[in-house]
Amino acid sequence: MKSVIFDLGAVLIEWDPALAFADVFTSRAAAEAWMARIGFDGWNRLQDGGRSFAKGLEAAREAHGDEARHLAGYLAAFPLTIEKTVPGAWEIAEALLARNVPLYGLTNWAAETWPHALEIHPRLGQLFRDIVVSGRVGALKPEPAVYRILMDRNGLRPEDCIFIDDNPDNVEGARALGIDGIHFTGADALGQALARRGLF
Repeated sequence: MKSVIFDLGAVLIEWDPALAFADVFTSRAAAEAWMARIGFDGWNRLQDGGRSFAKGLEAAREAHGDEARHLAGYLAAFPLTIEKTVPGAWEIAEALLARNVPLYGLTNWAAETWPHALEIHPRLGQLFRDIVVSGRVGALKPEPAVYRILMDRNGLRPEDCIFIDDNPDNVEGARALGIDGIHFTGADALGQALARRGLF
């Protein structure tokens, strides 16, 4: 039987980082403009790659001075950013589990914010046989190493796996290793893609 590997952010869990700064700015537009000015996306990717929050703050302050000060509250406010789930996606994962399909997780996620995910969404620890968290292993999708870590840790063969991710680059990274990839665009399309593969 095929094993199914889920990305988490924007596949099962909505991530809205601007919410972490809602008490700082008077509007979402203002928060997003500030995030763009300090290069939040690039900063966060390095966090997902294993950089500590303390070192991330230091780097942001060196690059942007006092304008980076709002990042200091990000870790504490992070739970606000992941409260919502992606409509229909959890139901698909539960249906696969009910069919005894082996489920795994592979996520670009910072080590220090990961405990919040397990606290807010405890079902993560029950759905999946294993979850590889980029910040904990020091490798990011779509780098080949992070897919191989999941394979090696669980004795999986690429040809026996299906990988689901909202980022096309991550899907292509999986395909390059021989893993069947599905680009996630919504629960309905995912259900159809899995049905074509005889799993749903």
